[in-house]
Amino acid sequence: MSEEIIGALMQIKKLHVAARTSSFSFKGKHVDLRVIGEQLNVRTVLEGSVRKSGNRLRITAQLVNTMDGYHLWSERYDREMKDVFAIQEEIAKSIAERLQVTLDSERQPLFRAGTDNLEAFKFCTQGRSLFFQRGLRLLPAVEYCKKAVVLDPKYALAWAALADAYNMVGFYGLARPEACLPKAREAAQRAIALDPSLAEAHTSLAMSHLFYDWDRSSAEREFLRSLELKPRNSLARSWYGLYYLQWVAGRFEEGLAQAKQAVQMDPLSAYARAIKAFTYIPVDVDGCLETAQETLQIDPDSYLGRWAQLSALNLQGRFAEAAEVGESALKVSGRSAWMMASLARTYAQLGKRADSEALYMELRWRSKREYVAPAILAWAACAAGEQDEAIRFAQEAHTIGDPSLIATKYWPDFAELRKDHRFDRILISREWK
Repeated sequence: MSEEIIGALMQIKKLHVAARTSSFSFKGKHVDLRVIGEQLNVRTVLEGSVRKSGNRLRITAQLVNTMDGYHLWSERYDREMKDVFAIQEEIAKSIAERLQVTLDSERQPLFRAGTDNLEAFKFCTQGRSLFFQRGLRLLPAVEYCKKAVVLDPKYALAWAALADAYNMVGFYGLARPEACLPKAREAAQRAIALDPSLAEAHTSLAMSHLFYDWDRSSAEREFLRSLELKPRNSLARSWYGLYYLQWVAGRFEEGLAQAKQAVQMDPLSAYARAIKAFTYIPVDVDGCLETAQETLQIDPDSYLGRWAQLSALNLQGRFAEAAEVGESALKVSGRSAWMMASLARTYAQLGKRADSEALYMELRWRSKREYVAPAILAWAACAAGEQDEAIRFAQEAHTIGDPSLIATKYWPDFAELRKDHRFDRILISREWK
């Protein structure tokens, strides 16, 4: 319910609302309101609780001034479960009125559940929560979103959530591209057909155009449409900034600017800050390292934060420190294939070829039991001195449409491959040469 109320309040143009991840970072914690206000850059905080007894709900909500703790508004709602969507709309409107914010139109609802099926709504919310945790949790996120659309095939937001989960399963190498990317595009197209005004659906389709179709112009069109519909979408700005503006278009400063906006909207999101760190790589390596360290202060176990830190240290030539970061990241990430391949490159730079070879052989053995993205195997093979194998894996990645190739032109881990003239075929086919 908290997430949906945040989304509803974000529809009010004159209201600054901290995004989901930052708001949820204080959930269940006893933190001074002034600290919360300072960290989220807000003047008021919405608190509340939900209690369930049978089919009845008791919801309490209060709006509190962060400077002095004064209650600006409070209310209690005793309703049936079926009224939960109406309650969320009522809470959002009450807050807007108390803060003397003028709504654009009384006839336009702030809250759009997108479904009348409470179970479908619950499954979608659970799936989205797992999605934001990334890693292996993307797989159950897909299953929850699938349950939501089975219960309500007209639930556009659930279709968009399913598309995002499928796209990221492919990007993180948790499944072969043909097993997830076509399903992602189909889900995104279904979401837009159901609700053309749903910003999240346009973001999902933009990612499908990048990962599956390699259609640059359509991807940017969809990103811009999404941001037109919902300017305060931190995730859309992060993805637009890194995946499209930087990795595809080479518009580095613009990409960094988008990532900075995403962090302003969601300042305590480790994910948004890690993406910002990545966007610093082609602009300011020191900025990348500093932002990676900020990410790890928010979430010490952030896999992306550690990867950004490793990448920055490699680019600075601080290979011994990078190796320490990489080894600790392997423990946190459960020996992520991406991190293993990046660390293999670090050991190669340190002159520890045996360590690079050991990581490469481990990935090769793993690939016999489960899918390992061939682009990742290419990095590791190159680090182990197996250049012919590296090119073979890179060509395989190109043939099957490995979505991680979106970073081919500019990401540091592809640097040695870009020096091989045989790799030019991939660059030419993607219009980078």
